[in-house]
Amino acid sequence: MSGTPITAGYDTCPVYAPIFGYMGAASCMILANFGSAWGTWKAGIGVCKMGVNYPSGVIKNIVPIVMAGVLGIYGLIVAVIITQAISTPGGNGYTTYSLYSSYAHLAAGLCCGCSCLAAGGTIGMIGDVGVQCFGLKASGGKRTWTTGEGANPTDAAEGAGTMDVAVTQEASNKLYVGLLIMLIFAEALALYGLIVALILSQSQYTCKN
Repeated sequence: MSGTPITAGYDTCPVYAPIFGYMGAASCMILANFGSAWGTWKAGIGVCKMGVNYPSGVIKNIVPIVMAGVLGIYGLIVAVIITQAISTPGGNGYTTYSLYSSYAHLAAGLCCGCSCLAAGGTIGMIGDVGVQCFGLKASGGKRTWTTGEGANPTDAAEGAGTMDVAVTQEASNKLYVGLLIMLIFAEALALYGLIVALILSQSQYTCKN
């Protein structure tokens, strides 16, 4: 029985190689958007709940939602780079996109996508709890519709109670600083994934016919 001759390097650029490259781009975009939506969802719920106790702090505490939205941009950047790096077949019909490049692009997509997913969940959880605690601390535990004052006694109706705004504001500002630091380090997780993904996406080998 005669065997099939084996040519060295024959499967370096198979026809199915682009599948892994496009899988990397798709997974990066999907996972990054999922993490962004997850973080926006959780943090948005917290901001809405906090607005009940402390309406004037809604805009100030919109930071977690903005940081969660940036995660989708990270995924978009890497997905576009990967897609543009996938070369088309040559004039003779042979694939010029190698398995080496496809595996590197798949790794880049998963690296950025999974990092953004983890960062989105972290930002959402921190934002949900953090902004609610900030609102309770700033308002002194009072609700605007029951006291008529919220956190600012100058806005209170006649006969409304008073409270020490300076003390509550100072305590809430300290909590807010800690909240921002936690959010920054959570966002850094996605940034780490983005940097490694950009490095991986530059690893390419093209088959020349």
